[in-house]
Amino acid sequence: MKEIKKLSPTRTSASKTMFAAFQILQENGNEMPVKELLKVMNENVEFNEYEKGFFEKSGVIRWKTIFSFYTINCVKIGYLIKKNRIFYLTKEGIDAAKNGEKELFKKIITEYNKWYKENKLSADFNLDEDNDKEIENKEKLFIIEELQEKAVEFMINYIDKKSGYEFQDLVAALLRGMGYFTPFVAPKGKDGGVDIIAYKDPLGTTTPRIKVQIKHRNSSTSAPEIRQFMGLLRNDDVGIFVSTGGFTSDAKRDIKSSNNHIELIDQNRFIELWQDFYSKQTEQDKKLLPLKQVFFLDIDE
Repeated sequence: MKEIKKLSPTRTSASKTMFAAFQILQENGNEMPVKELLKVMNENVEFNEYEKGFFEKSGVIRWKTIFSFYTINCVKIGYLIKKNRIFYLTKEGIDAAKNGEKELFKKIITEYNKWYKENKLSADFNLDEDNDKEIENKEKLFIIEELQEKAVEFMINYIDKKSGYEFQDLVAALLRGMGYFTPFVAPKGKDGGVDIIAYKDPLGTTTPRIKVQIKHRNSSTSAPEIRQFMGLLRNDDVGIFVSTGGFTSDAKRDIKSSNNHIELIDQNRFIELWQDFYSKQTEQDKKLLPLKQVFFLDIDE
C-alpha cells in the first residue's frame, strides 16, 4: 500500500478521530446516533489545542469539521453508513480498522482515491496530500449539517414535552398526511393495546387494516411488549409500533418471527416522516408540530 507522507495537523486529527470513532462504534454494537458518537468522542479523545480551536469563518470546532469531512468519504467507500442521523459501521469498516490507526487512515485515503478516479464527475472531494484549505472551503456543508441537527433537537424537545395522548394525535396526523384514514384514535382511559386503527379508504373496505401502538417515553420498548402487540394482530393486519424511546435489540429481533408485517418507528424516524409528509397534511394537523422552511445560499466562493 502506498505510504502517505508526513501528516499535516488536519490529517493527524483525521487519523485520530476516525480510528476513535470506529472503536467507539464497535463497542456500541456498530451503530450510534451521530450526536451521541460526537459526545462520547469529546469526552474520551484527547484533543490538542489546534483540534479544540475554531475555524474563523464558521466558528465550528475544528476536530468536528475534520471528522465530518472524512466521514463523508468513509460513506462513499462503504466503511460507514449514515441514515436518519445514525452512523452504522460496516463489515468493511471493521476489517479496515483491524490493524490500527495508521493502517485505517491509509486505507481510507487509498480507497477514496480509487473511488474518486472511478467517479470523477460526481466526486465531492479529492483527497490529495494537502487538503486543509479544501476542508475550510467546504465548511458551509458542515454548518448546514449542524443547523439541521439543532433543528431536530428542537423538534425532539418539543415532542418530549407532549403528553402521551398529544403524541398519539401527532402519529394520527402523520398517518393522515400519508394518505390513510384514522376512524379510531383511542380516547383517554384504560390502555386497550391498540391506540390507532387506520385504513386505506374511508370505509375500511380495503385491506390491510393498520393497527398502531404508541409508547411515548424515554425507555426502550422491550421484546415482551412487542410480542404482546403481535398477539393483537389478525391475518390481514399490518402493525406499526411507535416508540420515542426506541427499541431494544431483542425487540427488533422478535419482529422477524411475526407472521404479520410490523413497522418499528423510533423518534428519529418519526421526525423524518413528519418532515417528508408535512406538505400533505391539513393546516389543522400541521399546527400539532409546525415547521418552517429555511433556505441557504448555495454558491461556491
